[in-house]
Amino acid sequence: MKNVKISNLPLLFVFVQACLAQADYAPYFYDNDPYSNNGNLAMFSLSEDTPVGTQIYRLNGTDPEGQEVRFGLSFDQGSKEYFRVDPKSGNITLVEKLDREEQDSVDVNISITDGRSEVVERVTIFVMDANDEKPEFQNMPAIIDVLETTESGKSIYKVEAVDRDTGSGGSVTYHLQTPQSSLFAIDINSGVLRIKSGQTLDYEKTKTHFVTIVAKDGGGNLNGNEQFMSSTATLTVNVIDAQDTPPFFIGTPYFGYVYEISVPGSEIFTVSAEDGDVGNPNPVSYSFDEGDDGVFGINETSGCISLLVAPIYLKREIFNIKVRASEVSGEDKQMDYGVATVVIRVVDLNNNPPTFYGENGPQNMFELTMYEHPPEGEILRGLKITVNDSDKGANAKFNLRLIGPGRMLRAVPQTVLNEAQVTILVEDSAAMDYERHQFLTYKLLAVEIDTPERFSATADIVIHLLDTNDNAPKFSSDYYIARIPENSPGGSNVVSVTAVDPDSGPWGEVKYSIYGSGADLFLIQPISGIIYTQPWASLDAEVRSKYNFYVKAEDAEGKYSLAEVFVTVLDLNDHPPAFNDNFLEKTMVIGAPVKIQAVDDDAEVPNNVIEYAIMKAEPDNNIFDIDADTGEIKLKSYIKSLAIIQNITKKRDCSWSLVVQARDRGQPSFSTTAVVKIDITEAIKSRFFSYFLGLRKRPGAVFGICLTLVTFAVFLTIVISTVMYWKSVKKTRVQPQGKIRKIVRRPVP
Repeated sequence: MKNVKISNLPLLFVFVQACLAQADYAPYFYDNDPYSNNGNLAMFSLSEDTPVGTQIYRLNGTDPEGQEVRFGLSFDQGSKEYFRVDPKSGNITLVEKLDREEQDSVDVNISITDGRSEVVERVTIFVMDANDEKPEFQNMPAIIDVLETTESGKSIYKVEAVDRDTGSGGSVTYHLQTPQSSLFAIDINSGVLRIKSGQTLDYEKTKTHFVTIVAKDGGGNLNGNEQFMSSTATLTVNVIDAQDTPPFFIGTPYFGYVYEISVPGSEIFTVSAEDGDVGNPNPVSYSFDEGDDGVFGINETSGCISLLVAPIYLKREIFNIKVRASEVSGEDKQMDYGVATVVIRVVDLNNNPPTFYGENGPQNMFELTMYEHPPEGEILRGLKITVNDSDKGANAKFNLRLIGPGRMLRAVPQTVLNEAQVTILVEDSAAMDYERHQFLTYKLLAVEIDTPERFSATADIVIHLLDTNDNAPKFSSDYYIARIPENSPGGSNVVSVTAVDPDSGPWGEVKYSIYGSGADLFLIQPISGIIYTQPWASLDAEVRSKYNFYVKAEDAEGKYSLAEVFVTVLDLNDHPPAFNDNFLEKTMVIGAPVKIQAVDDDAEVPNNVIEYAIMKAEPDNNIFDIDADTGEIKLKSYIKSLAIIQNITKKRDCSWSLVVQARDRGQPSFSTTAVVKIDITEAIKSRFFSYFLGLRKRPGAVFGICLTLVTFAVFLTIVISTVMYWKSVKKTRVQPQGKIRKIVRRPVP
């Protein structure tokens, strides 16, 4: 009976297999593998700086019946299609640039089909942040007004900047660029700008401050490198003048003349005064303090001094008049004042032309040596010029004009009565530039106003300018790009930078230096600007292919400018392709390829691009094809079953040995080979047998299963033996002593 049941087992197996063969199971994705980016895209994330064209993932799945599967990928209507999938390999490629600040996740519908059934899953790909955004100022640039009496340490403005990145790349700190840092301070975290402790504003020294503020982020990863980004903006601080300086007279000392032919009401001299608070000046009112003796009057608005009586009644030749210039408030209340002396001499005839005097008498040539760019409004005190007309009254009244290049200088007073000290004021400081004019020549012209003779005089003023360090060195370019082959010997030239300083002497001499995180392997000649590698430096494109750092050009006083240097290490083909193992074992199911892979450690294409080829196959060379790009090995299209292979080889053992070559595309080209042993089998319909067939590639799992079976058998044996032992003991205890019979062994006849 047992033999009958055993003989029916193959028929039962054939029946079950036939039933299973008629069933159509849907294909399915493999679970997501976080270490190899294979599976169904579940919980997959991608950095926004991933380059377009990058293969980011590989969909992986199978069909229980062993049918060839194809993969699909789709997006919701109206959504941007960021990815594309290869339907055969399942490789997903990025085709659109990602931007986390615009879209931080992408919903994708992925599908797998065996031609009959299709499975669709919806997954979400999270876009991870990269530090690609600069801080953006929210309230800059700006212009603010600050009273010069503002207390030291008081806050005057709050700077706000926002970085759209996340994490440390989105944090913002604030800093000041020099030289504003000597007068102002900024809170690194809050952005509150204040007047530095111990410092005050002074309108009379500086009317406007330009404060350059730098907003820096906390740094983050971008394209595989640590990236810090910053923005700058300028805050214009206008200092508001406070009423703290009395009026001052211009063109003192004052000299005027009265001629014997003058009539009452004649203008003798005009004084000129300005409020010392030049930023917000008050009107000035003029009056006499003493010395006028009722002979002269003064216009309280214009400062014009006039004659009140006829000269024939004058008993004195010289009058020393004290003139007060008072600051007038908005309520016509006089405030601070200044006093000047006006000396008026009584003369009779117009028989003298104006004459210029120096310290030692009449002089028609005046020279002065001074530094370029003096402050605007400054008096050229080195010029001791006095102009005098010895006549009296209107005959001694003349105008002063300064004729020369541009409007750099101005002469005051413009109108002189009899005699005046000539003051030359700076009007355009920027134009007084040593690099454009090393000396300036002017004509000082004095022409009588109200006389028929119109006597005049001229004097030459020659100003020799001295150079100052008013220019910083300037690079010929804001950045320099250099390329150098890897394995270049130490001391190799990389690039030459050039900066020019138009100043003279030591101020025009430029010295170069480099700094930054990428400058460790490089040196620069301080004088020539030639950048070269360190003597011990070894460049390797596979270790690092990009360097960038800053080069600094500095003059003798520390004025400098910066340029950025970008160095690319060019890759050489110095690594051959390599397989993980020179002997590989693969199991191939007919209709499904197997894949081998080699790795080339070179950094750039084509040096690290690998092509695969089958060099030799035993026992037959004509049943396999290999994809030269991917390394996938598959059977020729006409081989559909093991029978065909066995017919070719005349063997039942479908085991092949292939010699596969991996060659890179560099110049020169390198290659390596590996032996691949392939066992060919037909597709198994049962998922149960498929599982046990797959265990051939998992020796650890096979060992675990065997250990479990052995342990279970030992345990079962122990249990059965124990039960039988206790049954035997129990039976022995129950049997009575009288029943025991002695067994006599007799010999067998």
